[in-house]
Amino acid sequence: MGTAMAVGAIAMLFAGLIGTYLATRSGVLAAGREWLPDGSTIPLTPGTMGLVTFALSIITMHWAVYAVGNNDRQHAYLALGLTILFGICVINATSFLYTQMNLGVAGSRAAVLIYVITGAHLGMIVAALVFAALMTFRTLGGEYAGRDREGIVAAALFWYATIAVYAVIWYAIYVTK
Repeated sequence: MGTAMAVGAIAMLFAGLIGTYLATRSGVLAAGREWLPDGSTIPLTPGTMGLVTFALSIITMHWAVYAVGNNDRQHAYLALGLTILFGICVINATSFLYTQMNLGVAGSRAAVLIYVITGAHLGMIVAALVFAALMTFRTLGGEYAGRDREGIVAAALFWYATIAVYAVIWYAIYVTK
């Protein structure tokens, strides 16, 4: 229940941030000005690779929940390890995207909003990774098995929310620019 409430609060936070971004961008474009400063660009490939990697992690996280539910510890460890690896890969893709944007943090309103939204999401990814790692260690210790898998399910819920937020960021910032 606590994870569901945290996910709701995080969803509201990102709805406000992305709404502010879209409203500000719309106002700048309606005034006939450029949204991104000269010389900066947001390449689509790193963001899309992050989205595809997150899509793969949906499968591995569900596999982990299924494996713990069937007392299959080996597959649960493998699935959780792959999920954590995929999360680290998304952080890497976002870091690479930052180097390719050629966008100074305080260079414009666009830069500030982009870095605030994507930086907050990076924080969410780190929290999801820590949550998944803790549930992996608890599974390793024998705490979760069979029907008693609420911790893994809570970590999966948070992981899926992280992916949903990324999908909205991907479309609002990386695709529509």
